[in-house]
Amino acid sequence: MRTYYHPYHLVTPSPWPFLISIAALSTAIGATMYMHLYKNGLLILALGLFHVILIMSLWWRDVIREATFEGAHTKRVQKGLRLGFILFIISEVMFFFGFFWAFFYCALSPALAIGCQWPPINIVTFDPTFIPLYNTFVLLVSGASITYTHHSLVKGDAITTNIGFLETLYLAVCFILGQLREYLEAAFAISDGIYGSVFYMLTGLHGTHVIIGAIFIGVCYIRFLKRHYTRQHHLGFEAAVWYWHFVDVVWIFLYIFVYVFSR
Repeated sequence: MRTYYHPYHLVTPSPWPFLISIAALSTAIGATMYMHLYKNGLLILALGLFHVILIMSLWWRDVIREATFEGAHTKRVQKGLRLGFILFIISEVMFFFGFFWAFFYCALSPALAIGCQWPPINIVTFDPTFIPLYNTFVLLVSGASITYTHHSLVKGDAITTNIGFLETLYLAVCFILGQLREYLEAAFAISDGIYGSVFYMLTGLHGTHVIIGAIFIGVCYIRFLKRHYTRQHHLGFEAAVWYWHFVDVVWIFLYIFVYVFSR
């Protein structure tokens, strides 16, 4: 292993960026084929997703090794990683902004094709005081619990940190199950006009982010159990906390505008 006289980490040549791009392209092609009812579209989609998950796991394994066992994540490197993750969250904000733009474009000036009203004619919306309110409460409490977990980790309280992790993961599962129940009870589908398309795109993408965030926190919990974190060095968990708060904020906007405003 070479010794470098600077605070930066020079990554060794890795096959993962090239392989993940091929797997992502295969996933996109498979999804397009499946949505247009092409033969073997579902198979290509499943294989693409499998390889995306596999390569991501191997890539993250290498990053965890660099941070935990090789000591490659110096303070200067951590600063760059924090900045990179902040830029990633900003890109996610822009991603949701595009779909919110479509929502407000249709909601504030409904077209004649949908009866000049929002929600469109014959669309039965959800009661915002039932499952959506329950999901809001669950997600806000999970945001408080993950913050509590972070503070406990910084204080060095392993018992309360462990409890906080378990509480957050439990609440994440509760939210996902609540969202699933809502979809099963929905009176409209994604193909029911612009309202159905925008509703399922916004809530479905948010639900996907909740699942990703729960996996993120779950991996951090495993690393905590393996004593990878210290009171001063736990950048991976910090990123998970930031991501979870981002998910919370997006849901608040979803609840106010998609559920309450569209009632």
